[in-house]
Amino acid sequence: MAVPLNEEALKLLRGQRGQHKRWGFPYRGKPITRQGDNGWRAACKAAGLKDFRWHDLRHTWASWHVQNGTPLAVLQELGGWRSPSMVQRYAHLGPSHLAAYAANAGVKHVQNRVHEPKSKRGQKAGFHREKEGWQSGLMHRT
Repeated sequence: MAVPLNEEALKLLRGQRGQHKRWGFPYRGKPITRQGDNGWRAACKAAGLKDFRWHDLRHTWASWHVQNGTPLAVLQELGGWRSPSMVQRYAHLGPSHLAAYAANAGVKHVQNRVHEPKSKRGQKAGFHREKEGWQSGLMHRT
């Protein structure tokens, strides 16, 4: 599977040229192939990372894509996932990305639209619609 890389990743890889005849990021001349490798543990320790798994890199990569606006369908292709539900499992986000949308349910202007029941024939007691908008005794959003 071919994976397109951004310029930052390509620059990093180019900087590794000539460091080893076969591997891009070896540890003591051998590739880092799994989380339990000494190389992986040494790299995590050097970076001050605790309880960090190899697979966390994939979750982080996918989450960064979503936070920067990559559509889930595009991310699905980039990451090689078979279904949209798998993309969503990987591209999970913390609650901070929701903050920008929290105000969408807010009310900018509140007007009291509750009225006493009118005694018109056929009208039930309680709230009624007004001609001005959608309100049924609720708040008006402007």
